[in-house]
Amino acid sequence: MLQHDTLFIGGDWVAPASTGTIDVVSPHTEEIVARVPDGTPADMDRAVAAARAAFDHGPWPRMTMPERAAVVARLAELYAARQAEIADIITLEMGSPITFSQLAQAPQPLGMLQYFAQLGETFEVEDQRPGMFGPVTVRREPVGVVAAIVPWNVPQFVIMTKLAPALIAGCTVVIKPAPETPLDSYLLGEMIKEAGIPDGVVSIVAAGREAGEHLVAHPGVDKVAFTGSTAAGRRIGAICGEQLKRCSLELGGKSAAIILDDCDLPSAMGFLSIASLLNSGQACVAQTRILASRSRYDEVVQAVAEMVTGQTVGDPGDPTTAIGPMVAQRQQERVENYIRIGLDEGAKAVVGGLDRPFDRGWYVSPTVFANAANDMRIAREEIFGPVLTVIPYDDEADAVRIANDSDYGLSGSVWTADTDHGMDVARRVRAGTYGVNMMNTLEPGTPFGGYKASGLGRELGPEGLAAYLEYKSIARLG
Repeated sequence: MLQHDTLFIGGDWVAPASTGTIDVVSPHTEEIVARVPDGTPADMDRAVAAARAAFDHGPWPRMTMPERAAVVARLAELYAARQAEIADIITLEMGSPITFSQLAQAPQPLGMLQYFAQLGETFEVEDQRPGMFGPVTVRREPVGVVAAIVPWNVPQFVIMTKLAPALIAGCTVVIKPAPETPLDSYLLGEMIKEAGIPDGVVSIVAAGREAGEHLVAHPGVDKVAFTGSTAAGRRIGAICGEQLKRCSLELGGKSAAIILDDCDLPSAMGFLSIASLLNSGQACVAQTRILASRSRYDEVVQAVAEMVTGQTVGDPGDPTTAIGPMVAQRQQERVENYIRIGLDEGAKAVVGGLDRPFDRGWYVSPTVFANAANDMRIAREEIFGPVLTVIPYDDEADAVRIANDSDYGLSGSVWTADTDHGMDVARRVRAGTYGVNMMNTLEPGTPFGGYKASGLGRELGPEGLAAYLEYKSIARLG
């Protein structure tokens, strides 16, 4: 069993303020695989104090952006050398299928580090604009101390959507990993220290809700960057609103995949097996509402059912596994409760249902619902598991209406033989990321975020860097 006795605060491994611990439990075996300190409000106070001192008095914010970019590039080199280790540890702690961990959980964070390091080499922190009485200098400065609060489903990916641009901007950062997935952040702490990032610029404290809320409300924090549930995002937004504190919120989704009548179903199903079920369905961008015309509805239901049935469910460490366990017993129970709700609402489970595939591990049966309507809870609420709902539409306008009839607006896709027409459909759906005959793979250079209850602000791309900058206008005469 892995054992960590320290926290990464102020650039060093230090003893925690209390003796409380977090047990990391394997979703596959239900056995404890690691134990780490449980961060407390006192630990958060120390981390914020270190970040505050590093921002107010340290060299990091006062370096040029290209100088910071060189350090982040060094961090990227170290990260590249440890990708396999990162993939393995994420599979161990949260049950992500190892193939997904190797293809996405580890490489995508690396891509973000590399992208922002490159962006920082050329990004203009000042520009001159004409003013009424003379030239005006528009300057971009770091926002300050950032609290980065991340979930368990793609832990390193979400850390890097915040850490990489914040570092390039010149901010200092306190990272709070989820208690389910603290182990990968210990590897990150080792790399941060080796990369030569100054002391206090990054601290990492895994903790639960109480310490997390303490961090959000801390007067020494200038900005909160959060990814997680919409309910938690509302609470964080309320706290930040009371304090007039900057915040960015990347929240839930209930994305729709529109299958147009000219779509080649076998081709689409190959992509949808990823777009709808990636990370065992534990992804905010998952396309969990499948919209099919009434004329092809039965055909689409059968194709989706065959696609889901063809996914191997099992040990996340096995490269042949496509769908692993849920991260925790409570998540297993949550997903099963939604399956029960769908059956009670009158939807038909054409695949899956409430029978568990294994006696051990937090597995659920991948489930496809037919005879469903968009007003059912299974079509409106984020389930965060391998549960798909196939919903009929009358015509294309009705399909777009149904796709938009959601509290969320994070992602989506359209599947058609006419990609130009697919672009027209994409422009009519109110979602922050979209794909035509593909899933938007969250390119590091393009903005990511959602409409409506899917959040506030954007991450990645130049827009993601801008989220960590304050803008100052300096006018002068003469």
